[in-house]
Amino acid sequence: MLKNTQQLLDLMARLRRPEDGCAWDLKQDFASLIPYLIEEAYEVADAIERNDLDDLRSELGDLLLQVVFHSQIANERGLFNFEEVSAGICDKLIRRHPHVFSDAVFNTDAERHQAWEQAKAAERQQKNNSAARDSVLSGVAGNLPALIECEKIQDRAAQHGFDWPDVPPVFEKVLEELEEVKEAWESGDQAHIQEEIGDLLLVAVNLARHLKVNPEFALKESTKKFSRRFNYIEQQIEASGRSLIDCELMELDAFWHEAKVVLKSKP
Repeated sequence: MLKNTQQLLDLMARLRRPEDGCAWDLKQDFASLIPYLIEEAYEVADAIERNDLDDLRSELGDLLLQVVFHSQIANERGLFNFEEVSAGICDKLIRRHPHVFSDAVFNTDAERHQAWEQAKAAERQQKNNSAARDSVLSGVAGNLPALIECEKIQDRAAQHGFDWPDVPPVFEKVLEELEEVKEAWESGDQAHIQEEIGDLLLVAVNLARHLKVNPEFALKESTKKFSRRFNYIEQQIEASGRSLIDCELMELDAFWHEAKVVLKSKP
């Protein structure tokens, strides 16, 4: 094992030593560490999006620490250790890449993707110890961000033929769901409004899939664009010696359209 990797494992074991370890580290368990694990993963993604490679190195270290932390807790409970975690992912990589580590031949990306999904399905079936048939949707983590979970669920269904064959029907479905949202709003039934909004978002994700767009990334970029334009509005209002609350919506909307022109021209 690499020297620094072993040092990291030793440090975590020391922090978890009951007689003289860190009180905070000793109190943690799998569940309590979930927020930190998720936060570190998002901070890695943020460093990548900002193209801050020094920060990326640091954040990857923080994420690795979470893997080591969970592995140490599991080792203490006699469940598994870091070496078994590493061995498991090595086995999985070899199993899912027969075109690299074996003699399989895939001529297209579609063939490679199909083989990858088949390998994952076989793994899920092997993990299923009950007599009941494993659902093709099994294995999608329920605590993923909603857009990502929705996309993965739809991808699974599409792999088994449950999908529109082309784009036009999806556009029609978006308009249909939008009309149903309006009808729910007119009814005043808040629970029904929420349901229909959910259906609209679901079909919007389906449209993104058919148009080869990552919905999570697309929404994040649109949110950034909204923030840039709103910041422009704030700057213009501040320059006039006023606050946003002093302005009519019509004026704010005018600045919004101005921001669209001004910011579009900037690199």
